[in-house]
Amino acid sequence: MHIRKIKTEETELLKDFLYEAIFIPEGTAKPPREIIERPELRIYYEDFGKGKADNCLVAEEDGKIVGAVWTRIMNDYGHVDDNTPSFAISLLAEYRGRGIGTRLMEEMLKLLKSQGYSQASLAVQKENYAVKMYEKVGFKVADQNEEEFIMVCTL
Repeated sequence: MHIRKIKTEETELLKDFLYEAIFIPEGTAKPPREIIERPELRIYYEDFGKGKADNCLVAEEDGKIVGAVWTRIMNDYGHVDDNTPSFAISLLAEYRGRGIGTRLMEEMLKLLKSQGYSQASLAVQKENYAVKMYEKVGFKVADQNEEEFIMVCTL
């Protein structure tokens, strides 16, 4: 398993990983792929690489990108302020549960700290098993609504 920065020519993959990141509660059908074209989801990948907090690390195994974690300052579900990068993370289903997501998160947190950010945020549905992983790497619940936790990690 190798973790590295995404190459400019690979950023189109963020659309695939964004779709994979959509949490589907058990017994619920997966939404159509076109959902990622909605404005509230396009902000995760559109013009990626142009913002100062646009960072992406990928996990590569045997030459295949199997996971990605990316940040940007955007008015997304996990937005807390205009100085805090929001996280998105996704792994191909068959690579989940192997610690890859934890390694990606830890590496991104180190990168953000080295860039001078004091905190990072994310939003996660309360029933998503990833909540435990986020807590493990240092995120704490800062706010919540009916469905989601807004979590913040102090760097």
